Amino acid sequence: MKNIAILCSGGDVSGMNPAIKHFVEYTKKKGLTPFLIYDGYEGLIDNAIYQASYEDVAGVMIRGGTFIRSSRSKRFMSAEFRQKAKENLDAHNIDMLLVLGGDGSFRGLHIFYKEHGIKFCGIPSTIDNDINGTDYCLGVDTALNIIKTSIDAIRDTASSFRRAFVIETMGRDCGYLALVSHLTSGSELCLIPELKYDLNSYKEEFKKQIQNGRKYFIAIVSEGIKQDSQEIADWFENEIGMESRVSVLGHIQRGGNPSIYDRLMAYKFVNYAVDGLLRGKDESVICYTKSGFEYKSIDDVANHKKELDPELLSYLN
Repeated sequence: MKNIAILCSGGDVSGMNPAIKHFVEYTKKKGLTPFLIYDGYEGLIDNAIYQASYEDVAGVMIRGGTFIRSSRSKRFMSAEFRQKAKENLDAHNIDMLLVLGGDGSFRGLHIFYKEHGIKFCGIPSTIDNDINGTDYCLGVDTALNIIKTSIDAIRDTASSFRRAFVIETMGRDCGYLALVSHLTSGSELCLIPELKYDLNSYKEEFKKQIQNGRKYFIAIVSEGIKQDSQEIADWFENEIGMESRVSVLGHIQRGGNPSIYDRLMAYKFVNYAVDGLLRGKDESVICYTKSGFEYKSIDDVANHKKELDPELLSYLN
């Protein structure tokens, strides 16, 4: 029997646990022996590698995060520790890896493959949805739903007190979460790193809206924009004349009960990843596009900046 392992690397997302559960069940169905690697690449180096059973994954479907934990490993950047990781995998007769993570995790895998020949398939997993080559990353749907619930709740108090609320989403240098949340929440302002903006260009229109009866504003901003969220709130107070508050959603966007869509996509990602490895796709990332699932190279995925959908961007104009 062939041995295969799974690990999580980088930021956790809701959807990882459903993926791990299905990995164990699907690989057993395929006649493989599944292993779980705890603590990401750190666990790979420290030999936190254990054969998986059905009991290990019982009940994890509904849990956010990853029960096998994750890490951002500086040690894995060193050839010395990658050699140690290879020795640990050899001790368990493992030559195939599934990695749930982002582009940095995949670049590390690429080096590992070239040095030691460990076959792998990467599954894009980040709420930022900033991985090139895939329209969807595992975890983003749950994050969007958490943001939706937060914005809806904040709107209640904004309307009650005639305030402007500046709501900051995660995303690093990618404005996907802010953009989609803006389009689906009916907010009045959206600021993202991909588009230049001048707050004063909104001034006349916003004052006109107040004259026509608007009692509050919701502004959604991505953490990667040039200004601090408090500066945006100060602008509402000083230039628009409306009391303002800032709400930084932070890490609540990463957790939570995985959505139905993230659970379903976890199932599909794992199927394609395992099947690809068994068919000789020794070094790939499984991506989801308008054409369906595709196996792409590390270069296509990890070495190019993700561009937002032009159609979505056009809705801001």
